[in-house]
Amino acid sequence: MLQIVGIVMLFAMVFGGYVLSGGHFEVILHALPHEMMTIGGAATAALLLGGSIGSVKRTVMEIAKAFVGPKWKTSDYRDLLCLLFLLTKTMKMKGMIALEAHIEKPHESGIFKRYPKISKDHFALDFICDTLRMMTMSLEDPHQVETAMEKQLEKHHHEALTASHALTTMADGLPALGIVAAVLGVIKTMGSITEPPEILGSMIGGALVGTFLGVFLAYGLVGPIATRLKGIVDEEAQFYHVIRDILVAHLHGNSAQVSVEIGRGSVPSDSQPSFVELETALNSIPSESA
Repeated sequence: MLQIVGIVMLFAMVFGGYVLSGGHFEVILHALPHEMMTIGGAATAALLLGGSIGSVKRTVMEIAKAFVGPKWKTSDYRDLLCLLFLLTKTMKMKGMIALEAHIEKPHESGIFKRYPKISKDHFALDFICDTLRMMTMSLEDPHQVETAMEKQLEKHHHEALTASHALTTMADGLPALGIVAAVLGVIKTMGSITEPPEILGSMIGGALVGTFLGVFLAYGLVGPIATRLKGIVDEEAQFYHVIRDILVAHLHGNSAQVSVEIGRGSVPSDSQPSFVELETALNSIPSESA
């Protein structure tokens, strides 16, 4: 919602100021289709030239994220802490063999079924199960496990930033493409140098619309959206960092309750459940699950 308000304010302030200063929309509207075709088409072509099919698809699909916001909410962090509490408690009380039934077929596990949103996130599910699987194979050195988890997190984070990087590159190129469109307009004007001043003035004004559009789109729309996407990816990454912190804390010999409390400290402040809220959530878990 905030992003929509920002876009409305952007157009209102820029074009409202233009109108209030005595500007006329006729020149802009006349030149807009051709300038947008040149600038927008060239920017899209550059995106295709510099990316792969997968990266382009991902960029188009993730633009909506800038308006929807981060995937994980406060309730999801609370569910994650409860899920990892159950898993680490199962390891402590029943051993690795009892845990294998849950991590080998997580979609059939009674523990994972309690938290469907987390189970539907492929990376979160694989990240938890693969790490626990390493533990069942006697890899119990906390430092080795943490290093392996860090590598997975870095890889996932790098891939998740694909859309942000692509839009940042596009934003960097838009002002230059605006100059290209303006130069083409000047070339067109110079080819009509014998025309009356009023016609030449209109043609030069249309050429300058290209420069305006390039800068306006770069710094008013595309650049901020790219920054917003990066912020969302960084925020969503904290969800997976909580998983790492809890499982590493467990390997250091902490109880399930202490490990989860350590993980709670890694939850972003805006989404962090209080100690009492987490305690209440853990106590509300049915005894058969716990």
